[in-house]
Amino acid sequence: MKVFLRDLRWILPVSLGLGALLSALPSCTDVPPLLAARTVDGGVWWIGWLAYGLILTLGLLALAALWRSVAASRTVGLMLLLALLLRLSLGIALTYILPAAGYPTEVQQAGYVFKDAFNRDTQAWELARSTRPILSAFNKSYSTDQYGGLLALSALVYRYLSPDIHRPWLVILLSALTAAIGVALTWKGVQQLWGESLAVPAAWIMALYPESLLLGSSQMREPFLITFIAMTFWGVVDWQFSHNRRAWLWLAGGLAGLLLFSPGVAVFTILTLGGWVWLRGEHRRLIWQVIVIGGGALLVALLLLWVGLARGSFADASPIEVITNWLQTSTKWDIYLLERSSGWVQEIFRHTDARLHLPFVIGYGLAQPVLPAAIFDDAAPLWRTIGILRALGWYALLPFLLVSLLAIWKAPARNERAAWLWLGLLAWLWIVISALRAGGDQWDNPRYRAILLLWQAALAAKAWMWWRKSKNSWPVRLLIVELIFLAFFTEWYASRYIGYIAKLPFWIMLAAIGITSGLILAGSWAWDCWRSRHSRHA
Repeated sequence: MKVFLRDLRWILPVSLGLGALLSALPSCTDVPPLLAARTVDGGVWWIGWLAYGLILTLGLLALAALWRSVAASRTVGLMLLLALLLRLSLGIALTYILPAAGYPTEVQQAGYVFKDAFNRDTQAWELARSTRPILSAFNKSYSTDQYGGLLALSALVYRYLSPDIHRPWLVILLSALTAAIGVALTWKGVQQLWGESLAVPAAWIMALYPESLLLGSSQMREPFLITFIAMTFWGVVDWQFSHNRRAWLWLAGGLAGLLLFSPGVAVFTILTLGGWVWLRGEHRRLIWQVIVIGGGALLVALLLLWVGLARGSFADASPIEVITNWLQTSTKWDIYLLERSSGWVQEIFRHTDARLHLPFVIGYGLAQPVLPAAIFDDAAPLWRTIGILRALGWYALLPFLLVSLLAIWKAPARNERAAWLWLGLLAWLWIVISALRAGGDQWDNPRYRAILLLWQAALAAKAWMWWRKSKNSWPVRLLIVELIFLAFFTEWYASRYIGYIAKLPFWIMLAAIGITSGLILAGSWAWDCWRSRHSRHA
């Protein structure tokens, strides 16, 4: 109680002060007097002040409690502060910058980065000011949110905390606070399992990964899903180590959030964690509590997924038929949209066997967002900057995800190696599914991929620590392969956008990348074999 009151002494003035500032800031360039009764947007200032202040107070109390639970680590405190402030400030800044420096579309002129966020947030405000119950967000009359979780949460916030005017920053604030909580839970789980050496890089990735920053500064589902996965993960870890009943609260909260926001992600998370727990156990025994809770949650998730997808031509199909038909139909549709939106993709498809189209889309999706394309894109400076930062984040993470498979293979304990390998395979399966599901789209594909950022961050952290300890040369070799890929595509995109530079045919360029990379990898492997034999005979 003393700790709670001590935290409240600084949290309350900070929350009320920042809440007053957020309520006073307009959504246009004319800044009103700070203590005016109404803002220029027509809202009542004190209502916004109380709304922002309440959310900040509750969120900061939760973050403070999590911070103290890890012995008030300065490193974790800095992570949480940056995770929160970067997302909140970026979200607010973009609402000002987009109307001035973006494109003259309805979405960007309203200050939204993502069309999905604009549509969902608009419908949430319409629901909030109507007489319909909040639970109507879960019926199929709202097409902007397939499952209704974030739509219901946003409408709930608007109806009861901001009834006078639409305040989109409230949901951005919720998103930023939720993302920061996910960083804290990642630290707790990874540190408990594998030590601080892995927890530090994993939590930093969660806090600063560019795609996560952009999503966390918008009214999107992904920041909530990332944190719900972290909650579920921490619940499982806490129960394994302490058998404390509070672990079930974390587990129940994480699973409930996943079921409400995305049953499909819930299914994947349950399978991932279930397999990981079983493989990590020394005797690989199935605990009945885990079977009941995991199996029950899995059945509920599949049922909700079926209900969410059973519409149109799928309305009368069985659950399995609905899911498989939806995956096939959506994949074909996304590939069609990719082909339709790009002239050079149409040219490639026209001159290649249809059986190669699917592998091409997967490879194209894995490369998104393509760094050379972002650099040479003739987009507005704001969007070019966003594209470059998103691509830099992915291309910095990708080599460590590849190296993690080698690091896992070198793990000494058999059960630990099997558990890590399961996480690695499921993480890569999700990356491939994201590429397929989004048809290689440069926006949908990366945000789908980022949902499992927790596992990717843990794998990258393991690869980083293994590299530092072993001084193995394979990470450098894989990095060289990536640089070769980027060099060829830099020349290709430069010739495409600049014009007077000679342009290699696409398939010849891919062959050159494959041959060069293959020679480097095969030569490196042969060199290692020769050195190994030479050292044994010496």
